[in-house]
Amino acid sequence: MHEELLPLFPLSLVLLPQNIVPLHIFEERYREMIGEALENQTEFGIVLAANDGILNVGCTATVERVLRRYDDGRLDIIGLGRRRFRIEELDQERAFLRAKVEFFEDVEEFASEELQTKAREVHDRFESSADLPTQGGALSFMLSQSVRDVEVRQQLLMSRSESERLRMLIDFLPKQREREKYVVHMKEVAPRNGHGKHGPKEAEAGEA
Repeated sequence: MHEELLPLFPLSLVLLPQNIVPLHIFEERYREMIGEALENQTEFGIVLAANDGILNVGCTATVERVLRRYDDGRLDIIGLGRRRFRIEELDQERAFLRAKVEFFEDVEEFASEELQTKAREVHDRFESSADLPTQGGALSFMLSQSVRDVEVRQQLLMSRSESERLRMLIDFLPKQREREKYVVHMKEVAPRNGHGKHGPKEAEAGEA
């Protein structure tokens, strides 16, 4: 391949444009990849790793800040999501994957003011958006920082409609909140379901 190749970083997470992600870089091949991104001020691609490989739609990132450099070469960094891409062809000539990619944008970039207001109101019931940028990118991606479900994040990443993404957030965020409340509740009641005075210890051992 003679085209410019994008280095790929398969992870168990989905990065979205305008979202930040803390990363601990410890494998030698990815230390090499991030080192080149820092030296050349270039992007690398984050893609979701699946059981049978990687998904073919991801998001580029730039290193916004190096939080810590360890004596053994490991790094703690903050990455920022930039551009969405679709993988066209993989290249395995180096220690880390690279790919020929096609970048893509939204087909429908604008959403009504009413839909934007509703999405922000739903988001703010659970997490404040006061510190989010008010311009310079899609509102849906800014609000998506709160989404923790990787499948939903992948759907948001692949959507090429701002209105569609906002509707997805309006529908999903209340469900996420209910799920989190249920998890907290189960953690609170689980120790009470033990037998006798050893119940709490047994629950703690199970969680570990």
